[in-house]
Amino acid sequence: MNANLFAALQGAFPADLDSCAIECAECSDGSAQGQELHYSWRDLERGTAMLANLLLSLDLPAGSRIAAHTEKSVEALMLYLAVLRAGYVYLPLNPAYQAAELDYFLKDAEPAVLVCAGAQFSWVSKLAFLAGTTYVFTLNGDRSGSLLDRASSMSDRHDVAEKSAGDLAAILYTSGTTGLSKGAMLSHGNLLSNARTLKDFWAWRSDDVLIHALPIFHVHGLFVASHGAILAGAKMIWFAKFEPRDVIRRFADATVFMGVPTLYVRMLGEAALTPAACTRMRLFISGSAPLLLDTFADWQTRSGHIILERYGMSETLMLSSNPCRALDGERVGGTVGPALPGVELRVQDEAGRLCAPGEIGAIEARGPNVFSGYWRMPEKTQQEFTADGWFKTGDVGKRDTNGYVTIVGRSKDLIISGGFNVYPAEIEGFLNELEGVAESAVIGVPHADFGEAVIAVLVAKPAHSLDGAALIATLKRQIAGFKVPKQIFVVGELPRNAMGKVQKKLLREQHGGLFA
Repeated sequence: MNANLFAALQGAFPADLDSCAIECAECSDGSAQGQELHYSWRDLERGTAMLANLLLSLDLPAGSRIAAHTEKSVEALMLYLAVLRAGYVYLPLNPAYQAAELDYFLKDAEPAVLVCAGAQFSWVSKLAFLAGTTYVFTLNGDRSGSLLDRASSMSDRHDVAEKSAGDLAAILYTSGTTGLSKGAMLSHGNLLSNARTLKDFWAWRSDDVLIHALPIFHVHGLFVASHGAILAGAKMIWFAKFEPRDVIRRFADATVFMGVPTLYVRMLGEAALTPAACTRMRLFISGSAPLLLDTFADWQTRSGHIILERYGMSETLMLSSNPCRALDGERVGGTVGPALPGVELRVQDEAGRLCAPGEIGAIEARGPNVFSGYWRMPEKTQQEFTADGWFKTGDVGKRDTNGYVTIVGRSKDLIISGGFNVYPAEIEGFLNELEGVAESAVIGVPHADFGEAVIAVLVAKPAHSLDGAALIATLKRQIAGFKVPKQIFVVGELPRNAMGKVQKKLLREQHGGLFA
């Protein structure tokens, strides 16, 4: 039996292939993907076949990586599906990544093909060819670019590549506190098992309509949202970018919405958010960052709905979820629910003993959704798994007597800002290279909109003065905007403990009320 994820998704296409699969939303500022576009299931079938045939015509080695550094579009989603269909490995990259970041990913993953925005072709292609990439195509949000031009002459018939459950389907890069990004290897079996579990647990139906307003370069938007809708044969209303007023307006046509906490905060700022506006909706899901209890309560008051919060990560996909159906239990604010069916979670103390309910410890996971390891990092992979095969999530939390998990913190100082992971050591590496900077400490502090905001505390070299605004402007040219500190503070010295380690806890306490 073919375990190719695309084969399962294709098998869920409705009998009426000419019905609408994806409707591109028209935004009030006129920035929709051109105009009101509708893609049928037949369009998805034919488009992915043509793109898959294009990839096969390149005579790539088995297991080749296909990297995408593009803006969100339906065609970019089709590219992902086509890579699965052809049996290659998909590598999504945040389009906000700048040269220094992209250079690392290209050299580490060595993709055979890179697809980028036409406006960035000049500098991106130079990096790609220097890294050994053979083919660079362009793809734009207005359905133009060399990728579609080349695919247009290909056959729209294609037999899905045979794959086993353990075959690699995608690599998602997730940085570490050393600043060295790690490629989490996800198999067809990992992705399909999680998609099927969520389809059942979240009670997906063919008459559901998903508002897709998330990026498609990470787990939440690319896998959780897209797989969920396609596997249910459900329509998507596609937003190239999130606009709170426009999304609320489309609640009247939809049933499911997924977002990071920042999106819910922004919608709460709109007078249009009322119970009447949400009458047709059945499910609001939040993830990728902690949801504040105030947001949880305010949403229930303003919309009449209780947000379902869930928990997952790049290496494991979804691990736990608050219940969807009343018969499965209640949704509890401040928790991410119990482990999903087929997934095991445990909380261990520092001695490796299971924590009793309510005790805080390290969260570990096991199940068919858990990745096999990090790309070309066998030693790191070994370090992140226990001797008995459990993955160390790096998160700290507790479970109650009903199995509901509460995340109380994160080891390794990970910052989650607006749903995006920010790793302090990576930013500190860039800061420490700037002229006049002796050392730096990057921390996250509470922010009502982003959940956490990135700030930096610097020490200047002798006889140097530092201009925080100028440093921020420099960083914006080097790294993605969500990683750039919102404020920079210059101090005489960083607080340290007796072992010489910087006490970031003290810095967080000092600056915790900055955005209050």
